[in-house]
Amino acid sequence: MNIHWLEITIGAIAIAVVLTRVLSRGSGWLSWHFWRGAMIASSITMTTILLALSFLTLGETRPGAGRIPPWTVINHEIGLKWDAERQWQVPVVGEETGFFGKVWSPEEAEALVNKGKLTIQSRNCMECHTLLGNGAYYAPDLTRAWLDPWWDTRIKPIVGAETREEAMMKWLMNPPQYPQGTRRMPNLGLTEEEAKAVVAFLKWMSAIDTNGFPPHFSLTYEQR
Repeated sequence: MNIHWLEITIGAIAIAVVLTRVLSRGSGWLSWHFWRGAMIASSITMTTILLALSFLTLGETRPGAGRIPPWTVINHEIGLKWDAERQWQVPVVGEETGFFGKVWSPEEAEALVNKGKLTIQSRNCMECHTLLGNGAYYAPDLTRAWLDPWWDTRIKPIVGAETREEAMMKWLMNPPQYPQGTRRMPNLGLTEEEAKAVVAFLKWMSAIDTNGFPPHFSLTYEQR
């Protein structure tokens, strides 16, 4: 069920007003009974809404539910398509192609993606990059990094890779060897397994429905 924030706000005000009238027993707004009732009513209303939204959010943010893809999405092709109703691009999951030459089970995929997340945290990547808009703005946002055409058009040829995941892995293991632009990424000392896990995390993240973030992705990245 989709409930707009404005509907929640109007509903909360209405409930709080009714509860205030009940708790204050019809006292006028100058009475302390009224303001005590208003305080209790607003606290009850907002606590109830907060708890309800928390439970709804937990359901929507669990991998495989709502806008969050399952771990095994790394086994599939991922793309973007324009949603005319929502007026932004949304992720599209295509056929199963495997990842680094194999199809990963749900348990294997979860372990790999989580290893990638922990690797990114251990290297403090958000000191330069952003993820879902959070972090620093010195380097590109990584939310849709897997879908960046840059990997195919510029990195594949210079690292001699056959696939996008292989190109990303090789580049991440030694970025200074393949400099791109004036802002240089340092060598983070990633092992092959760590680099592979980071690529898995970035591919998984690219399939999250982010309400069109980052905007104008393909134009921004193709013109870089």
